[in-house]
Amino acid sequence: MILDLGNGLLIGLLGGAASGLLGVSSGGFLVALVVMVLGLPQHVAQGISLVAQVPPTSLSGVMHYRRSGHAITLRWAVLLSAGFVIGAVAGAFAAGAIPDRVLRWAFVGYLVLLGVLSLTRLRDKPHTAKDGSAVVLRAATLIGVGIVSGLSSGLLGIGGGLAITAILAAGMKVPQHVAQALALAVTTLPLTLPAAWVYAEQASLPWWVLAGIVVGLWLGTAAGARLATLMSERTLRRLMPVCIFAMAAFMAWRAV
Repeated sequence: MILDLGNGLLIGLLGGAASGLLGVSSGGFLVALVVMVLGLPQHVAQGISLVAQVPPTSLSGVMHYRRSGHAITLRWAVLLSAGFVIGAVAGAFAAGAIPDRVLRWAFVGYLVLLGVLSLTRLRDKPHTAKDGSAVVLRAATLIGVGIVSGLSSGLLGIGGGLAITAILAAGMKVPQHVAQALALAVTTLPLTLPAAWVYAEQASLPWWVLAGIVVGLWLGTAAGARLATLMSERTLRRLMPVCIFAMAAFMAWRAV
């Protein structure tokens, strides 16, 4: 029990720190960390990741962004969340029919795609505004982004925040800090609960490990978000693809 709690705490701290720093849900990092530290199968790692994200562990990160002046638009968060729930349930049911090895390679391919998308933004000039007031996004666009991020969450066991940040920042030209704050705000809500329930029904999950992860996520996300608010937008843009490609490389090595 103590070992499980310790491993979970370590995984949660690392995943939470990366989540708060990059403004993405911790899911992508949690899946890779669970596989790395515990050596569990892909389906189980994804189930652990989704269940651990049900509590509002990223709330501390959202508050740090808010106190630093990086405001989010409530309408955007609501529309993203609506699309997210639809995609997450569909993705979770689809994952149950996919072999573990195929799912792992799908995870790698998804990370590479998001990494390439993040690279396209490196030459853009940093935004001077701290909010997204200069960007106009239609309701259908936001719901569509939510569905895509939800599908990635349910299918690959990640929180979906990685997709929200990458698509909004690189594809929609939303300021990096705002995109990151939005991703954390959406993943603060228990939107992974339906998908997590599907995974929990299909596999036995190590609950003491999960308890340690939840505590670690709360502490790590706060620390990562505090660091992110001290860094420039350009630095965060450069850091994101590095982290994404590093995760992809590790998961590809595991798949091989």
